[in-house]
Amino acid sequence: MNKKTIFAFPGQGSQFLGMGRSVFDNYQVSKDVFLEVNDALNYNLSDIIFGNDIEKLTLTNNTQPALMCVSIAVLKAIEEEMGKKIEDLCSIVCGHSLGEYSALCASGAISLSDTTRILAIRGNAMNNSAPNGTGGMAAILGATDQQILTLLKDSRIDGEVLVIANNNSCGQTVISGSIASINKSIEVAKFLGIKRAIKLPVSGPFHSPLMYKAKEEMQIALNDIKIVKPKIPVIANYTAEATSDPEEIRNLLVQQITGAVRWRESITYAENIGYTRLFEIGAGTILNGLTKRISSNINALSIETKDEIIANKRML
Repeated sequence: MNKKTIFAFPGQGSQFLGMGRSVFDNYQVSKDVFLEVNDALNYNLSDIIFGNDIEKLTLTNNTQPALMCVSIAVLKAIEEEMGKKIEDLCSIVCGHSLGEYSALCASGAISLSDTTRILAIRGNAMNNSAPNGTGGMAAILGATDQQILTLLKDSRIDGEVLVIANNNSCGQTVISGSIASINKSIEVAKFLGIKRAIKLPVSGPFHSPLMYKAKEEMQIALNDIKIVKPKIPVIANYTAEATSDPEEIRNLLVQQITGAVRWRESITYAENIGYTRLFEIGAGTILNGLTKRISSNINALSIETKDEIIANKRML
């Protein structure tokens, strides 16, 4: 077992048309993942992933299972190419928001079919939790931790919600809440001298208390899902610490809906317990980039294609 290696799984925003095509075309085990996901959803998600309609792929109920599908397909290709299982390639896993579900699937805690179905439910629940136009999110770039706290305090309109949704890296934070407070934060950020504040093109105030209806729905849905002890520990978004306890995992997935994604703290936690390498498994390079900004001691790489698997065989 590689005791210093983390496998990390991307979240929403990493998707692109054609992701996973290389492993789909070159590895039967990867193709089988796509086919099982299609069966679990009762529609052909592969056609959407490999199609030409980015708006359709970006619909939350499609994006979430699609990113998970690609991550698991890439993982299966890595396992086949290396002749090893995940527990022989890394000793801890993590994921960004929906990527936590990919991590749990990868580690054997939740089956692929159940992960697919629960992510489709999660996508719909998150989309429908807050009435359209009542909430939003903004990316705050180049701010110190103290500036973020001041921004939240000075932008939050009385009685409204405004919280940290993603603590992504030093100088990159996403806030979430009521739309009036989000709009106000863009102006307050300028006054505070913050480098950039950008409203995000999202359908709701994710990872905030305004997702309470989605949280209730996911509590019910997760109660029906079988969760077993993972082969390797999973760093939870909600606590930024590792766990292998099935009931704790179930509870933390519920809490994650309204809680912040503590990515910076998760990577710092991994660094503090001796991890020195991270492989981002699946679409995009976002986690790779964030990790490099958080820690100079963790070497981060991204793997999505057959060529990238081959190129990194010696590292794996």
